[in-house]
Amino acid sequence: MPIGAKYLFIVSMDVTLEKEALFNEVYDDEHVPCLMKVPGVLSVTRTTATPLTMSIGGALREMIAEGEPKHTAIYEIESPDVLVSDAWANAVEAGRWPDEVRPFTSNRRHVLRKVTTATS
Repeated sequence: MPIGAKYLFIVSMDVTLEKEALFNEVYDDEHVPCLMKVPGVLSVTRTTATPLTMSIGGALREMIAEGEPKHTAIYEIESPDVLVSDAWANAVEAGRWPDEVRPFTSNRRHVLRKVTTATS
C-alpha cells in the first residue's frame, strides 16, 4: 500500500470491554467521517492488534508486544499543521466521542511520523 502523504499521525488506545461495540460504532460512523472533512486529512486506516508468529533466524517465533494498545488509527496528513487547525479541534470534539467514548479509553499513544520513503 503506497503512502501518498508526507506525514502519518498514529493514534493507539485500548477501550474497556463493555464499551468496545460503542467505540467501534462511533469511531467508524462519526469520528472518522468528521476527521476526513478536515483539510489536509487524506485518509484514515483503522487496525486492531493481532497475534504474530514469524520466522527469524530460521526459527518460528511468537512476537508479543507487551503493553501495546489494541486499537490503532493511522491518519495520512499533509502537514503537522493539520493537527493544530481549528477544523481538527472542532472535529475531535464532535459527536459522541468526547463524552461517551473517550472517557473509557486508556493506554493512549499519539505519534507523528514524517514519511521519508514510499514505494509500491
